[in-house]
Amino acid sequence: MVGRQDRHQEQLFIPGQLRDFIPDDHILKRVDKVLDLSWLRNEVKDLYDQRRGRKSIDPEAAVRLMLAGLFEGIVHDRKLMRQAQVNIAIRWFAGYRMDEALPDHSSLTKIRQRWGQERFRKIFLRTVSSCADAGLVDGETVHVDATLIRADVSWDSLTTRHVESVLEANGDGDTPNDPDGAEPKPRAGQGRKKKPKAKKYSPTDPEATMATSCKQYHLEPCYKQHTAVDDKAGVIVDVAVTTGEDSEGEQLPDQLDRIEANTDRPLKTVTTDAGYAHSRNYMVAENRGIDAIIPPQSENRKPKRIPMRRFKYDGKQKVVRCPGRKVLRRSSYNSKHWVYRARATDCRACSLRSRCFSEKGSARTIVVSHGYESLLRARRRRVRWNSYEFELYNRHRWRAEGAHGEAKTQHGLGRAVRRGLWNVAIQSYLTAAVMNLKRLAAVASRSSIANGLEALANRLLAVLAAHYVYGRPDTLIISSKIKFPTFCVLPPPHYSAAA
Repeated sequence: MVGRQDRHQEQLFIPGQLRDFIPDDHILKRVDKVLDLSWLRNEVKDLYDQRRGRKSIDPEAAVRLMLAGLFEGIVHDRKLMRQAQVNIAIRWFAGYRMDEALPDHSSLTKIRQRWGQERFRKIFLRTVSSCADAGLVDGETVHVDATLIRADVSWDSLTTRHVESVLEANGDGDTPNDPDGAEPKPRAGQGRKKKPKAKKYSPTDPEATMATSCKQYHLEPCYKQHTAVDDKAGVIVDVAVTTGEDSEGEQLPDQLDRIEANTDRPLKTVTTDAGYAHSRNYMVAENRGIDAIIPPQSENRKPKRIPMRRFKYDGKQKVVRCPGRKVLRRSSYNSKHWVYRARATDCRACSLRSRCFSEKGSARTIVVSHGYESLLRARRRRVRWNSYEFELYNRHRWRAEGAHGEAKTQHGLGRAVRRGLWNVAIQSYLTAAVMNLKRLAAVASRSSIANGLEALANRLLAVLAAHYVYGRPDTLIISSKIKFPTFCVLPPPHYSAAA
């Protein structure tokens, strides 16, 4: 017989609790068991007037709404509140009854503006601490990587910013322009400076800068997220957001400090890609006793001039020896490198002059960055990489890059939802918190299943032991739903007459 469902019968009263209508394996129901936001009210208490004004949204309920949206891949506040009206799981997770009105979507925007990014960073750090307490954070091996987040601006809003006009307007130029409009002449001994290239930017979001992850791709207005992932269970232990044009290699020393502060454990091994292969990073890792698995960048095998690798650096004497066995000594210094320069008389009579530098030059100069000795040791080590280094570097690829892929494909981090550096930072903190809570909930679920199986096994052993001693019937009934047949039970013992 074909059944029929009456679609027009609406029940006014539904027996049972709201959580009974949510599956036990639903992600929000599993996360609710491990999420603790009881500390949040005191954290934001100073931002509200305790004696005047109407009551605000419960801080914990607001954060739970934001997290529930990211769990479902919903990044826009309007869509989140529309979904919460019909989604029982989101309503229950945030603590709202079926007959209770939900807050307006603009309230979430005002909360982010009032709290600021630092308090959302504390929410993320709380998830790191929870994962560490659960044994998911080892803290010894961390994978560091960066990814671009497309800014929330359109291509039509891009315009050109002329750097030279900005410098002149701010009075930062070295010499003023001639009153007749002619360009100023360079000073004696000072070469003519190249005009800075015009940069594109979007007035809609000026903090987003043009960047690309590959030379084959065109530049886009982006932000850059710097992420550190623990090797044991893939827990994100550090997140930072900068403009798109900031170099990820320059962020590594600060990241190492934050990683050890967040995990409260000494770092032993860090892995990155070749974008972090700066001599200063190798030097910092050596000074801190950290094993840096960072592949040095490949050198140009067909250079037009004699490459720098042909010049021998003497770290003890602080000199550089050229292929013609001449000595280059320190000429100038800045915060990033030393400049070594040869004597013009030595280069004038050198047979390698035409291959060493251009005809307009008078002597060869070599730039030696700080930590160059550490870079040389890293290059020699790269040639001798064994299975240990290759295994760690392969784990870096699917740990760090896999975390970025998960954040972009499942939680909407591929594009910034709001504008401004602080808004993108809040989005990154909440996304990282959601990913950590997923890992924490998965371990809690496995632990509860293991405890249940262990309790069932202990109960079964107790019944079997009683059956073995007293000779129970052939079929054991441990519960009303679980029955064990005869072949699962030991036979009753046979006692001899002498016994």
